Amino acid sequence: MSYTVSLQQRIQQLKKAQANLPDILYQTAKGATMRAIEAAAAATPPRENDLRGVNTRAGGLKQHWATASKPEPMGGALSGGSSYTTILANDLEYASYVDQGHRMDRHFVPGLYVDENGVLNYDPARKVGLVVGTKTRYVKGEFMTDKAKEAYQKTVLAELDKEIRRLLE
Repeated sequence: MSYTVSLQQRIQQLKKAQANLPDILYQTAKGATMRAIEAAAAATPPRENDLRGVNTRAGGLKQHWATASKPEPMGGALSGGSSYTTILANDLEYASYVDQGHRMDRHFVPGLYVDENGVLNYDPARKVGLVVGTKTRYVKGEFMTDKAKEAYQKTVLAELDKEIRRLLE
């Protein structure tokens, strides 16, 4: 059985699609932002079996992608505009350092000392101090936002392609 569509039927389909376009764009933006948040969290340390650093495995940075981001689209046809805005964010103070990388330096801390039991202590009144820092001069970034943007773009393209194919059926 062959299925043919007349020009008038196709025009009606396109008009219906045009009426649904704001909702399609809204849902696409929301879904793509959720996917971007997931991608950013997946790229954020700590990862499973990662034992680097001290006090770095609590997962606070990873959790803040979900709490600081705003996946609900703003603007668009709802406000008379033609585009939607969503926000991917991590408001922790050190998030940009982990994302983009940072330099490390060695510096003297007055009052910092190791006692006879090998415990690190700090007493600003003591006339001692230690040079602290790492052998590493630069810590490479994890580029979580770049990975999230890539996931966002892929999701938008895939979802819109799926909608176009659905409309053309």
